[in-house]
Amino acid sequence: MSESKLAGQFFDAAIGLLQRVRDEEAGNVAAAGTAIADAVAAGGRLFAFGAGHSSLAAQDVVYRAGGLALMNLLAVPGTVGVDVTPATLGSALERVDGLAGAVLDSSPAKPGDVLVIVSLSGRNSLPVEMAMNARALGLTVIGVTSLAYTSTTKSRHVSGTFLRDHCDIVLDSKIATGDAELTHPAIEAPFAPASTVVTSALMQAMMAAAAESLAERGIEPPLLRSGNVDGGHEWNGRVLEEYGDRIFFRR
Repeated sequence: MSESKLAGQFFDAAIGLLQRVRDEEAGNVAAAGTAIADAVAAGGRLFAFGAGHSSLAAQDVVYRAGGLALMNLLAVPGTVGVDVTPATLGSALERVDGLAGAVLDSSPAKPGDVLVIVSLSGRNSLPVEMAMNARALGLTVIGVTSLAYTSTTKSRHVSGTFLRDHCDIVLDSKIATGDAELTHPAIEAPFAPASTVVTSALMQAMMAAAAESLAERGIEPPLLRSGNVDGGHEWNGRVLEEYGDRIFFRR
């Protein structure tokens, strides 16, 4: 079977983007890792939020093998992926004013905690308000977004601002506006989005930087192991028990 030319082009595009964020965002990744390590060392909690397909990268660092056990998903009902019908409802909820405040007010987040907000465009009301309200509550906010959207689109928030404007640290995914890496003369719409690949890599790089920062301080990072290796369940049970007051996905 002959290989697909377009499939190869997508891999090349994704690899190129990964190389860019590795080289150009290294300082911001390290800063994000340090902020997360600071919170862990000080007894704080960690949260990740994303809406729509951006929620995939947020979910990727919650309760998983090799991940920090303290990372909790801050979920907004109806906006986590395509788990609602019609799927377009999730997109509509991202533009609802006041929803982020209601979610944060009823969450366990408190001053000194860290919230990582993933939003490719960073233009909708939900991620913008989530960042604004989180900072007002005293949380450290890390934004993972594409800065290209700030120069090619208009904000949908009443303030006219983007996610990037309300973060302590910003990681730029370098994804082009529209999130489609490929075109073809016989295909009308551009296709092959790479935002999930790149954003998830940024999230995991951030977690790796946090683990490194903790280790340098002589603190054992509270990491989970795979439940599919011998001793994994026992290891995880001990970690979840030790840090149970900062873990909210096991209620």
